[in-house]
Amino acid sequence: MKVHEYQGKQLLQSYGVATPRGRVCFTVDEAVDAAEEIGGDLWVVKAQIHAGGRGKGGGVRLARSLDEGRRHAGDILGMTLVTHQTGPEGKVVKRLLVEAGADIEREFYVGMVVDRSAQRVVVMASSEGGTEIEEVAAKTPEKIHKAAVDPVAGLTKEQAMDLVAKIGLPEAVLERGAEFLRGLYRVYWETDASLAEINPLILTADQQVLALDAKFNFDDNALFRQPQVHELRDLDEEDANEIEASKYGLSYIALDGNIGCLVNGAGLAMATMDIIKLYGAEPANFLDVGGGATTEQVTEAFVIMMRNPNLKAILVNIFGGIMRCDVIAEGLVNAAKEVHLSVPLVVRLEGTNVDKGREIIAQSGIEITSATTMADAAEKVVAAAGG
Repeated sequence: MKVHEYQGKQLLQSYGVATPRGRVCFTVDEAVDAAEEIGGDLWVVKAQIHAGGRGKGGGVRLARSLDEGRRHAGDILGMTLVTHQTGPEGKVVKRLLVEAGADIEREFYVGMVVDRSAQRVVVMASSEGGTEIEEVAAKTPEKIHKAAVDPVAGLTKEQAMDLVAKIGLPEAVLERGAEFLRGLYRVYWETDASLAEINPLILTADQQVLALDAKFNFDDNALFRQPQVHELRDLDEEDANEIEASKYGLSYIALDGNIGCLVNGAGLAMATMDIIKLYGAEPANFLDVGGGATTEQVTEAFVIMMRNPNLKAILVNIFGGIMRCDVIAEGLVNAAKEVHLSVPLVVRLEGTNVDKGREIIAQSGIEITSATTMADAAEKVVAAAGG
């Protein structure tokens, strides 16, 4: 689950991590009121969407007067902001963050993510703030410094001091920078975040260390124990089909291709998409029905996939371990009849009661193409989609 920048900063503030003064606004008048309340003579008006690259797309602007702030707020609210992360369709801006301007002396980068190979949270820091970390990694990887965190000890003061010294924070503010890092780690750890990124972390002219931006992602599987995080979910920023799928316990992500995929298990779903691409086509979605799919879930999966106007065919790839092939076959047949399936359907079953499952499909009276191997299934569904 993603949150907006202002929500990430609210979490930081609740842990004592410093950010500029700011307020979320939903109207132009609210934006002007926020600037008056913040005070000063420089404000930043920021579009709030779940995507990076807002500044390059015109969604972050400086205002040096209230009138200029009003114009910027009016321009940004309601605009369709297109960035490298939104895709060409962009996202409509429905809220703003109005924030006090900062006298920036230097910019840095800090981030936290789980390193699966180390099986620990890794803290990353760089002197190259304001630049995408992927670009830094590609061009100047030596400027990225890392520390793996012991989950029992947490991020120690020694580790934090070492990182902020390496990225070039002045000696006079090393303690302050280390406390910032440790506070950020506490937010990350205690809220079950999967990503925390401050880009840039700034040092101001008066030697304050502030989070000028804040990006957080959270582990969906941990939201049951993070109600304060779950409340921050903005459904306007999420795909309507993905929201609908989650209500039925389906893991669904829309993609750009034309072959729908219905699979049990995330690993098999990834492999299924890979083999579709190997045979020259593109998957229309990732869809994991889990280990015990019901007829209702399979029906809803078909309904969601068929809403895609580009859909040309569907591949069902099921390994019957916990889920028996005959049960899933009955569900597939019933679901296909209920939704009046209008595109070719290729089904590959393997595992428990596979022969009985194939028999149910063969006797269903529905035009379903059976496949034995994944390669066979991919070849048949790509051909059925016209590719």
